[in-house]
Amino acid sequence: MNSISSASEQSSIVEATTSIRADSNIGKLLQDAGKLKPQDMERVLALQQEQNLRFGEAAQKLGLVTEADIQQALSHQFEYPYIPAAEASLSPELTAATAPYSKEAEALRSVRSELLLRWFNDGRKTLAIGSARADEGASYLAANLAVLFAQMGRKVLLVDANMRQPRQQEIFNLGNGMGLSDILAERVPSVQVHTVKPFQTLTILPAGSPPPNPVELLARPSFGALLAGLEISYDIILIDTAPSQLSSDFQLIAARVGGMLIATRRNVSRLAPLTELKEKIVLTGAQVVGAVVLD
Repeated sequence: MNSISSASEQSSIVEATTSIRADSNIGKLLQDAGKLKPQDMERVLALQQEQNLRFGEAAQKLGLVTEADIQQALSHQFEYPYIPAAEASLSPELTAATAPYSKEAEALRSVRSELLLRWFNDGRKTLAIGSARADEGASYLAANLAVLFAQMGRKVLLVDANMRQPRQQEIFNLGNGMGLSDILAERVPSVQVHTVKPFQTLTILPAGSPPPNPVELLARPSFGALLAGLEISYDIILIDTAPSQLSSDFQLIAARVGGMLIATRRNVSRLAPLTELKEKIVLTGAQVVGAVVLD
């Protein structure tokens, strides 16, 4: 008669089976990425059994792969996309995409968590992000938050509504082309968005052609209609706005979406302009969702 194993024995069997499957998957991912050859697999497996190591540890100990290679394989295994800095064609500002294990990325994840609890938990989908001055990091914050939400599997749209000094096409290396201004001016028949690889759930709507009348474009009913239509297709929409020192564009956007997150920078931001920005946001009837201090 076969005996029934104890709960602890069953747990050990499940753990061992899971570990073997995980190691196998990582080995295949490293092979598919061209980091390991078939003959390398045998060496790794032999060392793994001999020294009771994880597959990645054994491969790294043999000098066949790097820590970055292992992290990249794990990111694929757990469906957590990011781009190694050495391979990235994106701006180094995009910390969440190129250095997801850094302290900066972890701090930004805390901001993401706060937004999920305080803003996006009541059916809201759209949030504006702005600042008092151009050097306070609103575009940086918007871009990284867009990546972080996409890493959760959310369908994200990042809109660059800073038509005076647009940054998102530079951060995501999109080049110059049609975008928001062209849609609002009815120069294009449909919305022109860009998907960012490997973040298949992240798309960017750039600012578009530099217009002479950003305020007038944003004041058009078509802007509100555009956002309403986009909210049907996306889980989260983040809107990068022009700083308040440049224009009143941000007020029109804040009034449309109902809330704004303020970016500030340590040793750069000043209290008086921030206070004025907050008052102007409140005057639109929108909510100041919070302020993020960037280093």
